[in-house]
Amino acid sequence: MSQPVVTALIVAVVILVIVAIAAVALVLRARRRRKLAESLEKRRDDEVQYAFVINPSKPQAATQRLHIQEFCRAKGLNRIRFYDTQLDKDGRACAKEALADGADVVIAVGGDGTVRTVASAVSGTGHALGIIPIGTGNLFARNMGIPVDDVDAALTVATSHGSRLVDMGRLWLLDHPEDDHGHAFLIIAGIGFDAAMIDDTDPALKANISWLAYFVGGFKNLFAPKYRANLTITSPDGSSHSIRNLDFRTIMAGNCGQIPVFSLMPAASYDDGILDFEIIDTTGGILGWANLFGDVVHQTLIGKPEQNPLSTNSTVEQIQGLTAEITLEKPAKAQVDGDMLPETRHIRFSVDRRALIVRVPASTLSSLEKTAQVAAANATADFAETTALLEPIR
Repeated sequence: MSQPVVTALIVAVVILVIVAIAAVALVLRARRRRKLAESLEKRRDDEVQYAFVINPSKPQAATQRLHIQEFCRAKGLNRIRFYDTQLDKDGRACAKEALADGADVVIAVGGDGTVRTVASAVSGTGHALGIIPIGTGNLFARNMGIPVDDVDAALTVATSHGSRLVDMGRLWLLDHPEDDHGHAFLIIAGIGFDAAMIDDTDPALKANISWLAYFVGGFKNLFAPKYRANLTITSPDGSSHSIRNLDFRTIMAGNCGQIPVFSLMPAASYDDGILDFEIIDTTGGILGWANLFGDVVHQTLIGKPEQNPLSTNSTVEQIQGLTAEITLEKPAKAQVDGDMLPETRHIRFSVDRRALIVRVPASTLSSLEKTAQVAAANATADFAETTALLEPIR
């Protein structure tokens, strides 16, 4: 068969697999929503000072602002303030302002970009982060079990007792001395193909078809040149492992590994104090990318970071560690939770262990004392979140 026919068949198979997995996901989502509704009925409202950091660029932002006001009024939660992100004032700056104004709980209203920048400021303060997901991907909310299609349920979670301690990843641009902090990420950060794919994704298309738009951005970069770098990973036991002149398509660091439909990093756990590094390479053109897709489907189905035994033209190496440092031969694009960073040749990944308190839904609560002790130990402010801490989700 000709190359165009082979390519068309591969694309058709990929689409059929996605549809099948999506159908199963919809059934599981319906089951989870029933359980969530039962658990939310048992939660107790928390009457503290709330700051809602909202991204006004989202199409539904104005409507949601009014909805939040009505919800809080009906619940008797009168101590609320809104902070709008702007081009020169991101979620991190807004959250810092809110904390300085006396906010007890800071709630990010937006997509993953708003959530990660707000979390960057709240992390380590002893204050809790709430999330009202109104973005297109909402990947962190999904990993936390926060409802992404029910604003009232998300508001109930954010304004009532029940929290979990979560790790926060950092990506440091070592060749950009003007940066005064590591760029936070809660899901996945990376350099190479994944960043180029995100950068080439049309925002308008993403608004219309959500995360599926990334496939279009990815297709544009299938035949881009590979990257070369020196890589050093520090393992949880403190030992270091280096690879010189490594050729790769993308290197990612994961705090959470689940995306809609697929599992990119099945072993990633957001509260274990380590990052999951994934090194991906392909050969053989479209065949290599088809093999890589098979690898992702395989590990999604078995729930383990294991490569498809039938793969011949792709490699997916997954390594856990505390830090990783990468020095590239040429500058490349980097991203954190879907937000683009300047091109760089020298980066470091690190993790802040259980530095963030996130209000999440769950049914099993541990003691209030445990939460208070941990929050107080992490706190850098007078207020520390004292809601019940939920047992880690596995």
